[in-house]
Amino acid sequence: MSWSWRFETASGALVDPGEVGGAEFSAQGDAESWLGEVWRDLADRGVSQVYLLEDSREVYGPMSLSSAE
Repeated sequence: MSWSWRFETASGALVDPGEVGGAEFSAQGDAESWLGEVWRDLADRGVSQVYLLEDSREVYGPMSLSSAE
């Protein structure tokens, strides 16, 4: 089982995971912890929303990376 994130711009265009440092994880918690650490960097690189994937199955999303001010 592999966990990963799908990254999208505000318009819904896919962002290549290699361009933003995306990775695969062996556990859901690891994937979520990683996102918690890097979401601001992803947003700075143009990622507006993410989806969590287990293998190719969408688990949840879209989840906005916009910060609440």
